[in-house]
Amino acid sequence: MGGVESGTANGGAQVKSAVRTVELLEFFAGRPGMHTLAAVQESVGYPKSSLYMLLRTLVDLGWIETDATGTRYGIGVRALLVGTSYIDGDEVVAAARPTLDRLAEDTTETIHLARLDGTDVVYLATRQSQHYLRPFTRVGRRLPAHATSLGKALLATHDDEQVRRLLPATLEAVTEHTITDRERLIDELRAIRERGWAVDREENTLGLRCFGVAIPYRTPARDAISCSVPVARLTPGHEQMIRDALLDARDRLTLATRRL
Repeated sequence: MGGVESGTANGGAQVKSAVRTVELLEFFAGRPGMHTLAAVQESVGYPKSSLYMLLRTLVDLGWIETDATGTRYGIGVRALLVGTSYIDGDEVVAAARPTLDRLAEDTTETIHLARLDGTDVVYLATRQSQHYLRPFTRVGRRLPAHATSLGKALLATHDDEQVRRLLPATLEAVTEHTITDRERLIDELRAIRERGWAVDREENTLGLRCFGVAIPYRTPARDAISCSVPVARLTPGHEQMIRDALLDARDRLTLATRRL
């Protein structure tokens, strides 16, 4: 605790306690609910005594919470405050609001704005469908990019070799329809580049089809928008209307973000 590790990949030094703090917060962020000290220690591998002291410090500061027994730990409310601050201060989210509102009204379906973060997409904004039967995705949710239309639209803005460096050869199967072979995914990304939109065919959620487009205000793109529709409600005409609306929204959002 408190030592310094040098020789990092970027040529700088990392403070061990700071690295461990961030890793702990990421552990809890990725695993909702409460966890015992033993379960946390098994996952992160820190010495139990050091881990306990770090957890108690984070509890005192409000970043970690404990249950009534004081023996189980979970993410604290201060993490929510920081996450909300990120969304509130993001220029793309602010610029996208009118476009997301209009797209939701035009399609009557659930609309998402997400950002590529490593091999995942993180949801930054959502507009819920007007229908009773609708998907639910919360802001802050993280999903594998290869299993979503948003992620595939963003991966398609990278060239084939960049995708190979970014993704492992075998990909996680989220559903039975998920593309798990990297080369097969790359073939689909080539088609996405040509037509300008991506589709998730129940690859993330059974019974749900999603269409996505990347926002090219930077290259490679880091943000995308999508429209999610239950398969039971999707007709060829509705699908075409959604794709056209997404492409129109992409063009409007590209103009809105051109100076960012």
